[in-house]
Amino acid sequence: MADPVLVLGASGFVGRGLTHALTARGECVIAVSRHASSAFGTGVEVHVMAGREPGDFLPLLQRCRAVVHVASASTPGSSVGRPVAELDENLRPTLALLQAMQEHSTTPLLYVSSGGSLYDAESAVAANESSRLAPRSYHGAGKIAAENFIAAWCAQYQGSATILRPSNLYGPGQTERAGFGIIPAALGRLMRNETLHVWGDGTSRRDYLYIDDFLRLCLSILDASPVAHAAQVLNASSGSSFALNSLFGLIEKVTGRTLRREYDATRAVDMRYVEMRADLACSLGWSPQVDLDEGLARTWAWFSTTQR
Repeated sequence: MADPVLVLGASGFVGRGLTHALTARGECVIAVSRHASSAFGTGVEVHVMAGREPGDFLPLLQRCRAVVHVASASTPGSSVGRPVAELDENLRPTLALLQAMQEHSTTPLLYVSSGGSLYDAESAVAANESSRLAPRSYHGAGKIAAENFIAAWCAQYQGSATILRPSNLYGPGQTERAGFGIIPAALGRLMRNETLHVWGDGTSRRDYLYIDDFLRLCLSILDASPVAHAAQVLNASSGSSFALNSLFGLIEKVTGRTLRREYDATRAVDMRYVEMRADLACSLGWSPQVDLDEGLARTWAWFSTTQR
């Protein structure tokens, strides 16, 4: 059997999905998480740790064929006023991993960054990987810093890395959690007949990518030959943006329920316009398959039966 894949942030939405996808096809996974979880089945070796020192990762790196870093302890909203927390909780573990990987530079790294919090929101065109970066949040600034550190590791130690910048990910398995995902937040309010609080007037636009489409891209990267001594950056998006009010209309259509909401002033960290192009990822043979209507229907079917 091939060496396992090391997944950092394995108890999160993307980490759980990727861990399950890997084990479903017979691979072993070393799952690292800050919190204990019972969500993993057979074929998963679980380690609960913060991972703040290089020595935390060295014993695991000796046994894995690839590293997937999907761990994140913040969102744009939760990072407001907390730059030191961004350093301690996100950047420090990432840098500890990179220092450990200096001794394992032939092990490829897949890092999940961010798309919606990085690009210039004032641009009139959809962002590609070369578009201007202009983060409004410490969360976004931290992602850019991590990307640059990864690129420096590749340059100094001949490492190979792929950096994915996904748009707003959603789908079955994404539980309701304050600040993490407008779609589960809206579905949760619908189930309880509560009012959804919305920052802004609902005209801000976002790109929504279904989780299974994103996981297919992750798996294809893990299966491909590593990029030689470089960090490649790929957007991952559906290619279509929707205003929040349009999203809410689709949710009401799918669920057959009316979503009560109240609007408040836009926050300084919120992007008004997020639209991305994923041409580079598509040139590698990937393309999104699930449109927003179908993805919302699948998500509601899962949510309404599991999140009661």
